Amino acid sequence: MATLTDDVKAFVVQALACFDTPTQVANAVKEEYGIAIERMQVAAYDPTKFSGRSLSKKWREIFDATREAFLKDQASIPIANQNFRLRALDRLYQNAASRGNAALAAQLLEQAAKESGGSFTNRREMTGRDGAPLIPTKSAQEMTDDELAAYIAASGARAVDPPQG
Repeated sequence: MATLTDDVKAFVVQALACFDTPTQVANAVKEEYGIAIERMQVAAYDPTKFSGRSLSKKWREIFDATREAFLKDQASIPIANQNFRLRALDRLYQNAASRGNAALAAQLLEQAAKESGGSFTNRREMTGRDGAPLIPTKSAQEMTDDELAAYIAASGARAVDPPQG
């Protein structure tokens, strides 16, 4: 196990706080400092993992501060911006169209439509007819017959009579 200086430790902690994997960090340390370290040694500097549970307060504070700054600094990453992605797709589309590549141009148009339509977000709003909630506030067992019939009618579903038997 390699002995690490405070500079290398800070590098490792900050890289892990930016969601780099232990393998990526070990490779970066090798490239940056010329020190070969194992993934397990790197993982010990991540307080969110079991192996980093005993990380000192100093390194934990650096990790937390770096993680918070990283999460707030999304604007500095161009590809995280929808306008940047749409401009890139437009350039690719123009290139494909000018070369007569209709299949690629069509794919890029579809991708741009999905991008501008919000398909690549993690927000989904699902509602019933006219914005009514999909899930009633009461369960079917808690509703009166009139409430249940009104909910079924509002949802657009059809009530099915039970089989006669």
